[in-house]
Amino acid sequence: MSVILETSLGEITIDLFTDERPRSCLNFLKLCKIKYYNFSLFYSVQRNLVAQTGDPTGTGKGGESIYGKLYGEQAKFFEMEQAPRMKHSRAGLVSMVNNGQNMHGSQFFITLADNLDYLDGKHTVFGEVAEGMDVLMEINEAYCDEDNRPYKDIRIYHTIVLDDPYDDPDGLEVPDKSPEPTKEQLDTVRIGADEEVDDFKGMTEEEVREILEEKEAKANAQILEMVGDLPDAEVKPEDNVLFVCKLNPVTTDEDLEVIFSRFGTIISCEVIRDHKTKESLQYAFIEFEKNEDCESAYFKMDNVLIDDRRIHVDFSQSVAKLHGKGKDEKKSEEVKEKYVIRDRLTRQDNRYDLVFDDDDDDDKKKKSKKKKKHKERKQSESESDDESGAIVDQVALEEKTDARVDHGVQYTELNLHGEHAGKRRIVGIPGRKSQNITTTEIGGTDTAHHQRGQS
Repeated sequence: MSVILETSLGEITIDLFTDERPRSCLNFLKLCKIKYYNFSLFYSVQRNLVAQTGDPTGTGKGGESIYGKLYGEQAKFFEMEQAPRMKHSRAGLVSMVNNGQNMHGSQFFITLADNLDYLDGKHTVFGEVAEGMDVLMEINEAYCDEDNRPYKDIRIYHTIVLDDPYDDPDGLEVPDKSPEPTKEQLDTVRIGADEEVDDFKGMTEEEVREILEEKEAKANAQILEMVGDLPDAEVKPEDNVLFVCKLNPVTTDEDLEVIFSRFGTIISCEVIRDHKTKESLQYAFIEFEKNEDCESAYFKMDNVLIDDRRIHVDFSQSVAKLHGKGKDEKKSEEVKEKYVIRDRLTRQDNRYDLVFDDDDDDDKKKKSKKKKKHKERKQSESESDDESGAIVDQVALEEKTDARVDHGVQYTELNLHGEHAGKRRIVGIPGRKSQNITTTEIGGTDTAHHQRGQS
């Protein structure tokens, strides 16, 4: 009592529990016999849980039992079998799917893991996978979307009944050959089961490795462009620049230029040094005028002994000189035009004072504003001094003859007129016992003159 399922991934042989689940086994065997499952999809594959199939529509909402085929719509489903109790204890068990009303139709699933106890009592176990567990595990590893539907179709192409202990019911029509799939069955938006998705088929390992390395290099270039280390992901290093490494620390730019100049004209030759200590980092870049000269130096100077060191020569992969010549070239030029060198001839040191032109205009405006404020302040101060002088002119000092001497100090009371009228001011001259005070009018202003007297 076995059935072979020929799938798009391989064959799966199922042994049926005909003694424990007679109705479920009869339903499954007769559906396989009339080729009802042909071209059915595994429409739901939940990794390490179940792989569900048996619906000709491929939606999970269709299908009917063999009794519905024989007796009509009222027999579309049949009641589930619960005795004897059988558990979903291991991978490879085959169960009929519960339609939500403890009824079964044509849909079934195969378990993909052990100890799925929460499925017990809800679905009817009626068989197990005898052969083809490797195919089942391959189904388990299928890539699926959020609805657990495989991106590449997995289909049951054909079913073969090896042993059928049940007689065919009356009215059962068994086809002589497998029917052709309908358009609805083959209509899918997924990758077809027979479509080849292996891009490396027929390639050698070396070709595959080159393709993968190229893809990885492009991905890395895009990352470097996003972080700003590359001006453009498509930028390529110049073909006329050599990279020389493993140099002796004592080797200088002039030494390398003399040695490599025999291959052609050298535009630049630079040994890279530490920017603080100025010590050689033991590698250099040599730029030739012609690409042919660069190639000739590459082939002839690799592993050559220079200053007791065997150097290594390769084409440069650096694009530092090209930085800013890609997509951002215009932006960099606009920024550079804003910088000017101010007072380069008059400065004492060699440092450059880089400023914005706009900043110079702002500084001039600020200075002019300061000058205006300073002038206004001076004018206000002069006006205040004139006003104070006028006040002094208006003040009249009136002498009073009431002079008194106290403790050897003679005090004179003065009456103030004008704005200071009503106020009194006492002037004291310490150290003198007597003092004669007279008043003289000068230019309309009373001024007190003090004359010394003798005691």
